[in-house]
Amino acid sequence: MEFDLREYFRAAFEDKLLVKMPEREDDFLTPATRLLEKRREMVEVEQALNSQKEEFQMKTESLQQRSTELEHKEEKLKDSLFKFDKFLKENDSKRKRAMRKAAEERQLAIQKEREFLRLQTENAQLKCRKDALLHRQEKNNIYQRYLQRVLEGTDEFQEVQEMIDRFNTLMVTQEKLLQREVKNQEKIEKEKAQLLHYQEETRSQILEQNNQLADLQGSLEKARAEVLQWESRWAQIQNTAAENTLRLGRIRMATLNLFHIITKHMHIKTDISLEDTEEQLEKVKICFMDLEAIYKDLKKTDQLSPSSAIPTTN
Repeated sequence: MEFDLREYFRAAFEDKLLVKMPEREDDFLTPATRLLEKRREMVEVEQALNSQKEEFQMKTESLQQRSTELEHKEEKLKDSLFKFDKFLKENDSKRKRAMRKAAEERQLAIQKEREFLRLQTENAQLKCRKDALLHRQEKNNIYQRYLQRVLEGTDEFQEVQEMIDRFNTLMVTQEKLLQREVKNQEKIEKEKAQLLHYQEETRSQILEQNNQLADLQGSLEKARAEVLQWESRWAQIQNTAAENTLRLGRIRMATLNLFHIITKHMHIKTDISLEDTEEQLEKVKICFMDLEAIYKDLKKTDQLSPSSAIPTTN
């Protein structure tokens, strides 16, 4: 809306300003008279523009008020439709719940009937199992009496269950010891095989290292000859490194000064360390990019300003 209003006034201003002046007989007016004539025309154009601006503003306010009323009516209509839809959904939900509850009750009755039949069958099976267990108990009573006689003949245990637990513990311990012995035998055989393998590898490595020792002795003599050459090169590198260190210190100092200037003039708060030159350069780069963008925006704004579209008059 703001862009359309600007274009509207610019077009109206150009129409009023660029209107062709009628030919007059007094072409020999003085420059002062012509300037007064131009100023009078500018006042008339400005008054016409103000009048059109007020008319356009009144129309805009009327349209905005009408749009607000339409939105309010639309919200009321939406609210009514939402309440009606909610009422229909609640009634449908109640009907579905009632039907689902009736179906669940029928299903529950069927399940209870099936559960009753299952329990009857299970009760008959448990009675049969009970009779079998009683018969088995009568057969195993002979072992119970035997264990009781053994318990009476020893002072180590107080109950029969203690003897049974001790026997089970001994059986489990024996099984673990047998498993451990088998694992130890396997481990011993594996260690023997690895020992033989390591012995063979050691012999081969000794021969190989003897050959490498002879080669290294020759390389050592050659390396000693190269040491003197590399020492001279190292001295040259140290001199170059000192120069580069001095140059780097100057660059770091210049970067820090530039960073302080930018943060001071741009009012930027930062927690960058004084030793972090790369972050300082990155911050300087960002500031220059921002300044470049601001300059481009200002230049573009000057080019697109409405005053640049008004023709000049001599």
